[in-house]
Amino acid sequence: ATYNEDGSVDVMNMAWGGICGDDMVALNIEETRKTAKNIKARGAFTLSIASLPYLKQADYFGIVSGNDTPDKFAKSGLTAVKSTRVDAPVIEEFPITLECKAVEMENKSYGFRILGQIQNVLADESVLTEHGQVDPAKLQAFAFDQFQGGYYALGEKVSQAWQSGRELM
Repeated sequence: ATYNEDGSVDVMNMAWGGICGDDMVALNIEETRKTAKNIKARGAFTLSIASLPYLKQADYFGIVSGNDTPDKFAKSGLTAVKSTRVDAPVIEEFPITLECKAVEMENKSYGFRILGQIQNVLADESVLTEHGQVDPAKLQAFAFDQFQGGYYALGEKVSQAWQSGRELM
């Protein structure tokens, strides 16, 4: 999520990117996207994880361009508040938000990449364990499958990371 020139909220559905360091994220988007223009202008963005109850809105953010529909966020029915850490909005209905400062932008043969430094992580209490960690089952996140064009719910733990392959060592 970013702010437009007039202060209104812009949101896009991010498919290509991820964590690339302890406190860094990488976004790979087209430089012509409204969100890319806004990040260049403001130097900040937020990354949120939408939960299943908001799948329709998240999908809408991915199929409608802010270049063509300036009020697309207003049409979603969601609410946003200003981040206290960066010059970008926080979508209140999304349970996890990373507040990020843009630290590097580059245009390469593979596309436009934005590196953001995570300034803060917001997590709704409803998705936390009793120890304050995010519980993927409570998060009700979903992932995009580019092979079949579907969304799939996440949350079932199938193994313990960094333990499952030890028997092959």
